[in-house]
Amino acid sequence: MNVRHKKIDPQNPADLSAQIASAIRDAIVSGDLIVDQRLPSEAELSEQFNVSRPTVREALKRLAAQSLIRTQRGATGGAFVNRISFEEAYSQQITTSTLLLSMNAVSFETACEARYALERACAPLSARRRSADHLATMRAECHRQSQPGLTDEAFCASDVAFHRALVDGAGNPVMSYQLAGAVEAMQPLMNMITFTARSRVEIVALHTRVADALEARDAKAADTALCNLENYTLHLGHDVMAKRAKSREKL
Repeated sequence: MNVRHKKIDPQNPADLSAQIASAIRDAIVSGDLIVDQRLPSEAELSEQFNVSRPTVREALKRLAAQSLIRTQRGATGGAFVNRISFEEAYSQQITTSTLLLSMNAVSFETACEARYALERACAPLSARRRSADHLATMRAECHRQSQPGLTDEAFCASDVAFHRALVDGAGNPVMSYQLAGAVEAMQPLMNMITFTARSRVEIVALHTRVADALEARDAKAADTALCNLENYTLHLGHDVMAKRAKSREKL
């Protein structure tokens, strides 16, 4: 199959391997190349794109790094279109979200607003669909967060696991994928800002209210508890940043 959907421009600032990878990616997204289909050989791709085989090989490495293709050895081997699960794509979503937050200096308020708006969208679904395992995870994390010897890093990880269970309880893989960045990237950012001022007892109490509401399948109560958690988080963030501002003024 010919996968060359757009002309490769040798004068383009993007290197040739990146252009070839983009062309093959477009063919996969459009459905011209389907899951488990074998790609043309390196020699065939080299001829189609009028480039060297090492350039094609580099393009295939780019696609493999994105989990878009897999390679197999042997007489029946080659490069094949990969089937990506939502769970397998979580790490890429988290990495991208983390980079966007750090590179674009997203404000604490903006990140907080986005995170909780998305989680609150999940709450009604989670109230209806959460499983016993989701509830057990949330209860276990609440218990873990109440342990006096828990480090800040471990508390942050537990916080993420709690909210991950809330989101996954909605039973919607598309939402779980989209919120991977919201929870795993934004939650550590919020914890990093507020950990010096937060009351773990208060957070555990709010988390427990969320879990209680989901267990009772009470979507309204879950939404209220998340609103309270958002307000508490914003209050802590504002206090911490105000104190930091005052400290800088004294210097």
